[in-house]
Amino acid sequence: MGDEELRELLLTAVQTIAVVGIKAGEQDDAFRVPRYLQLHGYRIIPVSPKLSTVLGERVFMSLSDLDEPVDLVNLFRAASHISDHTDEILAMTNRPKAVWMQLGIRHAPAAARLREAGIVVIEDRCLMVEHRRLSAPEVEVEVEGEGEAEVEAATRLGNR
Repeated sequence: MGDEELRELLLTAVQTIAVVGIKAGEQDDAFRVPRYLQLHGYRIIPVSPKLSTVLGERVFMSLSDLDEPVDLVNLFRAASHISDHTDEILAMTNRPKAVWMQLGIRHAPAAARLREAGIVVIEDRCLMVEHRRLSAPEVEVEVEGEGEAEVEAATRLGNR
């Protein structure tokens, strides 16, 4: 998926994100990433059998317990659990537009099943890093080089 499609997905199509494997520890990526997304206007729906509330939201035990549709499922689970979550996702009445497997998580058979069902799949990428990168406005800056001015795109952090 190219940057333009990813930008459209993250900055336009996605508003509600189910975070499977969310944690309550402020140092955990499975807490920091959803908190960042929440602060940038996304509705976060936590999914974990180990918690009751996090980020001010009620936590659901599993995806099958969700009582509202989600646009994206963000997986913070080991690859060995992805197949089971794929079964849950495919059984959802209102399937998400996309499934995002966080940095270090890949599962080719599950990704293929999800794609066959028309769901966009992103593997082995950090949702927070990609959001920051794609939402940052481009600023043109002139740079001296080889005797003629060259233009490079420089970015600075922006909000959603």
